Amino acid sequence: MPSFDFSSKVDLQTLDNAINTVKKEITNRFDFKDSHVVIDLNKKDYKVNLEADSEMKLNQITDVMISRSMKQGLAAEIYDLSKEPFQSGKVVKKEVIVRNGIKQEDAKKIVKHIKDSGLKVQAAIMDDIVRVTAKKIDDLQDVIQASKSWGLGIALQTINMKS
Repeated sequence: MPSFDFSSKVDLQTLDNAINTVKKEITNRFDFKDSHVVIDLNKKDYKVNLEADSEMKLNQITDVMISRSMKQGLAAEIYDLSKEPFQSGKVVKKEVIVRNGIKQEDAKKIVKHIKDSGLKVQAAIMDDIVRVTAKKIDDLQDVIQASKSWGLGIALQTINMKS
């Protein structure tokens, strides 16, 4: 029976390369000359810690981080920018969480979208992936096409396509 998996994995090496590119670009920029900037990737917890002199510079660093990540092939949705920056002495700090894996509530939303599509497929949640099976591979391809318009706010990849 044909099947595939929806996942949301982030390649740690690609993420590390993107963050290093951001560090290089920020240190070479004229508007960041002689200013306090810290960009630190915590590989174990999948977090990026940012520090800057002002909230405006912090937003510029975030924009550069997203654009460089997209050039490295990572989706912009991997960053959870919902946490507000906070003042710590003379610097502004922000913790950006990197989403790795599909959370349970997001997996339930994916399954709901699949069932609402009316296609003859079955969806099952398996840890941090959603497995979709069908009798015909065309139905699976229809699900993949439909998934592009769902707008869940997470970076979905389709893996393990088996016919």
